[in-house]
Amino acid sequence: MTPTATLVPAAAAAEEGYELAFLPPEGVLVALGFTMVLTFMALIMTRRLTPMVALILVPTVFGLFAGAGLGLGDMIIDAIGSMAPTAALLMFAIMYFGIMIDVGLFDPLIRAITRLLRDDPAKVVLGTAVLAGVVSLDGDGSTTFIITTSAMLPIYLRLGMSPVVLTCVAGLMNGTMNIVPWGGPTVRAASALGLQPTDVFVPMLPSLAAGIVVSLTFAWFLGLSERRRLAGNVDTSKLGSGDGMFGGPKLFRGADPRPGALATLRTGNVVTVRGRRPVPAAQWVEERDTAMADTMLDPNRATLRPRLVWVNLVLTLAVMVLLVLDLFPLAYVFMVGASLALLINFPKLKQQADEIVAHAPSIVGVVSMVLAAGVLVGVLNGTGMVAAMASWVTEVIPSQLGPHLAVITGVLSIPFTFFMSNDAFYFGILPILAESAAAYGIEPVEMARASITGQPVHLQSPLVPAILLLVSLANVNLGDHHKKVLWRATVVSLVMLAVGVVLGVVPFAA
Repeated sequence: MTPTATLVPAAAAAEEGYELAFLPPEGVLVALGFTMVLTFMALIMTRRLTPMVALILVPTVFGLFAGAGLGLGDMIIDAIGSMAPTAALLMFAIMYFGIMIDVGLFDPLIRAITRLLRDDPAKVVLGTAVLAGVVSLDGDGSTTFIITTSAMLPIYLRLGMSPVVLTCVAGLMNGTMNIVPWGGPTVRAASALGLQPTDVFVPMLPSLAAGIVVSLTFAWFLGLSERRRLAGNVDTSKLGSGDGMFGGPKLFRGADPRPGALATLRTGNVVTVRGRRPVPAAQWVEERDTAMADTMLDPNRATLRPRLVWVNLVLTLAVMVLLVLDLFPLAYVFMVGASLALLINFPKLKQQADEIVAHAPSIVGVVSMVLAAGVLVGVLNGTGMVAAMASWVTEVIPSQLGPHLAVITGVLSIPFTFFMSNDAFYFGILPILAESAAAYGIEPVEMARASITGQPVHLQSPLVPAILLLVSLANVNLGDHHKKVLWRATVVSLVMLAVGVVLGVVPFAA
């Protein structure tokens, strides 16, 4: 039986159809749950294991300790089954946008952005944050990361900037914007407590504005850091002079300023510019570059279809409209869109096969991580760890802290929405906290507002498929992304909560 998104008590796990070897005490499940997540985080952040391997092996070991026994396989397969539509969506979305990039649909956008930002790393990073924030208004993280990465990653690679900075600012902005009512968390919080989403969201607009300002500030300082890091290879006297590629300044000494100059990644340690000497690149570049960046950086690639640009634009707009209207499952929309894109731009069978293979590395990377995340979700839900963790949280809060439950809920939302799904937190933990808070005169709507402030951190969780898509497209290690983004996302969440408290929409004390 497929486990639902809501919490499943440990004692009822067997009733879900899983054959458990034994049921540990609730305290043991709590310890196992937290230790499992922390072990996973430590392994990927120290680069001891790849995220996919850690997502599979760590939950498997802890699931056995939690008494899963022969039921472990059923838990995992059920969870993977529930994530299959997401995997299909990401697979065909990557393929579709990869095709559009190959055929040159976004090339004019890249040229316009480059002219505007003038090859200044600080402006490029700030522009990345603004673009991610604007696109995040659609409420879909996957779309945001696809568009932001396709537009900005080639510029990062050409300038020798770190893609980890790109994933950091894109993740920050998308996480901050995720509290919009159509983004998901606000609706979940309102539904769980029987409220109107507008009553939750509108008073939090000042908090949202503060979060955006903090995120943009982080982006600017990250950009300044990149500018300083590249100073050895930057002709700073040329910044802003307009003699670089696409009308921008010449960033690297000896770089070819012609619009046709081609930057490619060879060994992972050197970026070569056609017709000129090699230019050192940052050591973070993997030997296998993403297909997305490789094609975008070549303005003379064989896959360009300039005569079909308007056809491709109309097709892309149609896909976007269908996504917004939500008439069909998103995965199906991208499946049909990718098929039409292949048929229109690559009518011959061999061309279609070559194009599919060209994007296989990006597809395999993200889909494998999404399916592997099903192991972690399956163990958390199937063994009752999530239920035990939720129960433990409500029990350990001292009664004297009751009047401060709104602020406590906001603080708890930071780690808990990272460790578990939004459904588990908002439908499993929030109602319990809200019921306890009501005894102290704290309104449910105030609890709901506090609960959404942890979203900047939630969006960085490996349980969120969109963040797996982002790091895969940018070819960034998930642990490297976490080391740069988590503390910044925590600051953004705390600032949003603090602004809510100062303005009185989240009570500090009842």
